[in-house]
Amino acid sequence: MSQATEAAPPSSAGTAASPIQADWELDYYSRPILEPDGKKRWELLICSSPSGSEASGQRFRWALNCPASSVNSQWLREALEQALAAAAEQGFAAPRKLRCWRASMRTMVQRAAETLGFELVPSRRCYALVEWLQERQATVYPAEEGYMAGPLAPPPQPIQPLAVPLPEAARGDSWSWASLPLAALRDAADWEVSFPGLLPLPDGPDGEPLDPEWMVSGLRLFSASRSLAIAGWIAGLEPVRLEVSGGQLVLEAGLEDRWLLGNLEAEESAAAAEAFRAARAQAAGLQFLAVQSSPEQQGFDGFWILRDLPDG
Repeated sequence: MSQATEAAPPSSAGTAASPIQADWELDYYSRPILEPDGKKRWELLICSSPSGSEASGQRFRWALNCPASSVNSQWLREALEQALAAAAEQGFAAPRKLRCWRASMRTMVQRAAETLGFELVPSRRCYALVEWLQERQATVYPAEEGYMAGPLAPPPQPIQPLAVPLPEAARGDSWSWASLPLAALRDAADWEVSFPGLLPLPDGPDGEPLDPEWMVSGLRLFSASRSLAIAGWIAGLEPVRLEVSGGQLVLEAGLEDRWLLGNLEAEESAAAAEAFRAARAQAAGLQFLAVQSSPEQQGFDGFWILRDLPDG
């Protein structure tokens, strides 16, 4: 098995008595690099989800090359054991959840994860991993010998499943559009939230902080009697992004789940679609979803920062 190619350096904060608890995000897939034997390089990337490590100022990143002839769940299990040891050295506890964002690799990752007692969560809510992969695609892979420059054949686009109405028990009494300045989202960790799903706010395309006055579009769901239960149900969905499709307001979640939140009039649909397009262009795709018992509730039963990232 090849040696680790990248790992975040340990710091004194990682030697504290209480290990840092953070979920992991994983990508096990081929890269645009041809090895000397003419086969594409495979690589395992693992990073910590920021919700668990952000407060400590630490993040765990770990990469390992895999020969194309060794792509199987046994190799992956042994690599995960190496990653656990490396994480422990940096002050991280073993993760409770392992998020995998490629549907094609789900079965193989599931087999490896089960032997180590990980809960596998098929999810596109792997924002830290996607950003790291984009970073490597821009700066790491092009510098490697055997890099396949130029456009590659795009993967086939999956057929989007129809949006399914929320179960009756998960439907609120009403919903409304909302917007918040980016500056307000920076303080979200201090809010009273029963089911939080927060993210560190990304920088702009030029590497500079996003304008704190930019307005981020989102949605508020209200239920006078079931708001906490609805928030817990949505938390289990792994919400990814809001979109407007064919006059429908849709919540995308998990790997390919699509939940119908409501039907829109033509004018409202066009305005909402434009707001989400602007969010992707101006605020790194940031959106939010909130669940409350009423518009007057001070805190939130659920609050998720979402990002509308490109697919694939």
